[in-house]
Amino acid sequence: MVDEILEEEIIKKESEEFEERIIEIRRTAKVTKGGKTLSFRVLAVVGNRKGKVGIGIGKAREVPDAMRKALSAARSSLIDVPIYRGTIPHEVTAKQDASVVLLKPAAPGTGIIAGSVVRAVVELAGIQNVLTKALGSTNPVNLALATVKALKSLVPPDKAAKLRDLSVRQVIYGAKKEA
Repeated sequence: MVDEILEEEIIKKESEEFEERIIEIRRTAKVTKGGKTLSFRVLAVVGNRKGKVGIGIGKAREVPDAMRKALSAARSSLIDVPIYRGTIPHEVTAKQDASVVLLKPAAPGTGIIAGSVVRAVVELAGIQNVLTKALGSTNPVNLALATVKALKSLVPPDKAAKLRDLSVRQVIYGAKKEA
């Protein structure tokens, strides 16, 4: 009994620390012989502003059901994002269908330079300074998926240093060539 109560409290604390944001609610229609069947598609982002973020899509006949499904899908698709001094460790691009997203690290005080969809994902990941550019299609679903794909492909400086047999300082500031 006590274990069940403790588990419920832990689950509540975990869900409280995550911030939820609905990016898009779109009405869709299926045309049938009897008329149109309306339903809704919701795109949601969940993040804790400390390096964890996830996106989800939910579809249902009612908006609240679609929102619940989208938020549930977002929580189950959380990824870890390496954050270095409030920004991303290196420049990265990612493509999802016809959408391409470019993310560049930025100096402290720059803020988030991004469109609404990319901004929502990056903000909830906990990145404070970043430059972004959406190239190609601006479909919200594809932009969100491309942004998550880009964040997933980031490599933290310590891991990059280990892979390349360099010090973290050399990875960040560039390795000096020996003459």
